Parts: sequence; C-alpha cells; structure tokens
Amino acid sequence: MTLSPLTRYPAQRSYVLKLERHATPERERIAGRLENMASGHHFDFGTAEQLIACLVQDLDLMNQDQEDLR
Repeated sequence: MTLSPLTRYPAQRSYVLKLERHATPERERIAGRLENMASGHHFDFGTAEQLIACLVQDLDLMNQDQEDLR
C-alpha cells in the first residue's frame, strides 16, 4: 500500500464558522463570519447563500494563488 503525500483535508481548507447569537434556523436567519485558518481571510455573511458564496470566493482565491506559483 502506498500512502499519498497529499492529505485529503489540507490545512489551507480549514475554516472556523462563527454564528451570530441571533442566528436561528427556525427564522431562516443564518448570519456570521467564516474565517480561513491558514490564510486569515474572513468573510461576513447574512444568508446561507452568502455563506456558500464566501466558500466559493475563498476557493477561487486559493486556486489563483496556486496558479500564480506555477
């Protein structure tokens, strides 16, 4: 068996999700901050759609950074 040198869950894709105290699924209110643990980039969001958009934006930034290194 050969172990892959690449981890399945790299640290560059680790996040902290902080929800506002008033965030409640019953009210369809989800708001908070998403922070990338490796880069320190943080994104404030006010809806579930914005949360997903924050993740997509951060992944795009990571991909751009990797392409710039090539």
